Amino acid sequence: MYITITPQKLDANYSQSSADFVGYLEKENEGLKEADMEHFFNQYGDEISAEEVIKEIDGNTAKLKKKEPKFYSITVSPSKYELKKLQNSSQDLKTYTREIMKDYVASFNREINGRSITIDDIKYYAKIEHQRTFKGTDFQIKENQPYATKILQLKTEIRNIQEGRAEGNIKKMRKEIAKLERQAPHQSRGVERKRIVQGMPKSGNQSHIHIIVSRKDASNTFSLSPGSKHKASEVEMHGKKVKRGFDRDTFFAKTEKTFDKTFGYKRNYAETYKARKTFVKNPNLYFSTLMKLPANEKALAFKMITKTGLPIVPTIPVSQAQIALRVFKRLRRGAEMAIKSSSIGI
Repeated sequence: MYITITPQKLDANYSQSSADFVGYLEKENEGLKEADMEHFFNQYGDEISAEEVIKEIDGNTAKLKKKEPKFYSITVSPSKYELKKLQNSSQDLKTYTREIMKDYVASFNREINGRSITIDDIKYYAKIEHQRTFKGTDFQIKENQPYATKILQLKTEIRNIQEGRAEGNIKKMRKEIAKLERQAPHQSRGVERKRIVQGMPKSGNQSHIHIIVSRKDASNTFSLSPGSKHKASEVEMHGKKVKRGFDRDTFFAKTEKTFDKTFGYKRNYAETYKARKTFVKNPNLYFSTLMKLPANEKALAFKMITKTGLPIVPTIPVSQAQIALRVFKRLRRGAEMAIKSSSIGI
């Protein structure tokens, strides 16, 4: 499960309104029949219009400053292994969304009028999408980039020759381009394989969830920020102890358990939030734990690691210490990309 929580973008190129973001989420409905469209929904309602979403989010911003985010975007992307467990992607993911938003409110260390906040205290809207395209941050694009650069250079040289600004063998250059296209490490699937480039649709089941949640509570009175730098803590304000903070670790861990419970999913160690955190903080322990898994679980773990872009141990050294040392040296430069390409957000 890969989850991100992102504040509203508020630089000069973005509007104070949620309209741009909502419009972006509507893009997949373009050209579809009404019956095939995915609509916005919330905890209790389905088929909510984009206009209503904009009106409700933009109208729920009392006392927020111009440079403060008015809403947060939560993106929930199940792995292909998790998606296989679903019977109906759209309906199952709606059910899952409504459950994890309960996990969301439970991760706030806040009270409203002396009580813990509940699902009815937040204002959110969600939408299921079924398509994804490759972005510049994807490891496939990054690893294909040297080939893309050479191909672009050759195409520029050909154009210069054709327009009389240079001389050269166009036929030879075109052969070199074709060769580079084939040599690029990441190719699309299907009968006609092509070099993966930005904007190309990803194959397979790409269903995921977009959630837009208001910064203010449903009464438009209290600020509830999942971007708070504070975890569960208490401070004294005006002579009173006040709870504050949002615990992302708690939220991510709970969403994982909620998926497993809701759909009867048996989670492998390699795809747990705990494992990803261990990988970041203590790679020695991470790989040591992998090697201690039962044979079947270990084989599946390494398969998952390979599919999600995380590096894998090339050989099995003599000791656990050697494993950690060799792997750590290989991972140090690529660790950030590996985590970003994995199936669980940190």
